[in-house]
Amino acid sequence: MDLYIDKLKVNYKVSGTGRNVVLLHGWGCCIKTFEPVHNYLEKNFCTYSLDLPGFGDSDEPPAVWGIDEYGDLIIKFLEKLNIEDPILMGHSFGGKICIFVAAKKKINKVILIGSTGVKPKRKINYYFKVYSYKVAKHALKLPFLIKYRDQVLSSFKKKTGSADYRNASGTMQQILVKSVNEDLKWLMPQVKAPVLLIWGENDTATPVSDGKIMEKLMVDAGLVVLKNAGHYAYLDKFNEFIIIISNFLKKEMVENID
Repeated sequence: MDLYIDKLKVNYKVSGTGRNVVLLHGWGCCIKTFEPVHNYLEKNFCTYSLDLPGFGDSDEPPAVWGIDEYGDLIIKFLEKLNIEDPILMGHSFGGKICIFVAAKKKINKVILIGSTGVKPKRKINYYFKVYSYKVAKHALKLPFLIKYRDQVLSSFKKKTGSADYRNASGTMQQILVKSVNEDLKWLMPQVKAPVLLIWGENDTATPVSDGKIMEKLMVDAGLVVLKNAGHYAYLDKFNEFIIIISNFLKKEMVENID
């Protein structure tokens, strides 16, 4: 289904009955990434999955968005579809958006899986890459080098950027950089809903230490670490994941049965 929000097409899927659950995928993913979870939840909940702007079948943002713009869009999505007091579930980048929304709007419960939101600690090689790029960009303004500027900078980005960065369009590359550098620790204490944090012990994209920080900063949060799982812990250990979220959502599941 398509929903237009401020002239931007947002593709979404909805199925099932009961309390509303909204699933937000991670960077570089789409509705299909959460499909196994959606299929499970639809048995007891009215379950929504959507392609975030710039991914799947949704339109790309018209400008360089940050978490504020993505969060505001999700709030408008909820309001347009009359989704009140929902359960939010977000993986990675989607989790970061959930944090923003839960801090601004009444939410029933939140499930964050390997969520971003804590600004990563940079290693020295990161700063070397950043400053090398800035020096190269400045040097290539010289008259005798200007004709090589685009080619050299493009090559530099390909060699030093992450896979997510390399695979994104120009606008989405800038959005990725902006998102990575947005720290939401200041916003986390404003999340009043119960929060379940699920992490893979081998997650290298968002380390378990990030989950521990979120657990301390949020009012009512608990962290579960899945053994032998990585950044996609909900897929790596799907059966364990389902048991854990079912226990967390037991009250809401009973409500639907009644």
